[in-house]
Amino acid sequence: MLRQMKLTKSVQILFCYKTRPKASEVLTNHIRQCKLPHWTSFFVKYKSVENDQFGKSHFNWNVDGINYHILRTGCFPFIKYHCTRRPFQNLEQENDFFTFLKVVNLGLPTLAYGLSSWMLARHHKKVKVNDGRYVQIYFLNEEDENAKC
Repeated sequence: MLRQMKLTKSVQILFCYKTRPKASEVLTNHIRQCKLPHWTSFFVKYKSVENDQFGKSHFNWNVDGINYHILRTGCFPFIKYHCTRRPFQNLEQENDFFTFLKVVNLGLPTLAYGLSSWMLARHHKKVKVNDGRYVQIYFLNEEDENAKC
């Protein structure tokens, strides 16, 4: 038991799990930094964040009293977020459906999407997280922060 705890601690230190900001913090701060846009879509590298939203594919996310529908998928080497400002809805069935599709497809389409995005993501910016550090996020298309819906 002690040996397993030491091994787990070594793995955590090796991969810096405790020092990475949470993916949810990057999501929230990006939306705030963009002044609560109607929609946004971005990638963040797995190695840059603690993946605290694992298993969530479609869910509600509240930022400063405004609800967003989040479509999220792991597409190695990234986590992809598509965020749309929408009223709160029960998204449990959609979440289960998207998760089912990922499992049935063995994650191969999301892996292909991630690898192609890795080659195509040409735009990036830094998101300031709560402790003052910055996390780089990536875009396939440059976002117009002044765009209106």
